[in-house]
Amino acid sequence: MKSSIGRIAIVIGLLSLIHSGFSAAQHRSYLRLIELGFDYLPVDIIAQTLFSLILTAWGVTVIAGDFKEIRATTELENKSFESAGNRPSFYTFSHRGKVLSSVYSIGNIGHL
Repeated sequence: MKSSIGRIAIVIGLLSLIHSGFSAAQHRSYLRLIELGFDYLPVDIIAQTLFSLILTAWGVTVIAGDFKEIRATTELENKSFESAGNRPSFYTFSHRGKVLSSVYSIGNIGHL
């Protein structure tokens, strides 16, 4: 339900943002036709642009779901030190250190 409301808000916000862009371009061309200088946009176009931006940003945050904490300590509070420092991808069982072991000496390789 939330994601459908968010998608509708994004679509409405983007369409309104496109409309405010066209309105700004039409206002600028109108000022050229009547030969007036361009000082600023009318308040209604600025208000529509800000409303569209806020609505679109709100829709995106609704679709994205719950935010995570910025602080890493909140995720690590529930873990013990042993599990936090555990990196199974770094486990290496066949390395050069076995050459230094007496178990893996040249004479015993055939017996393993």
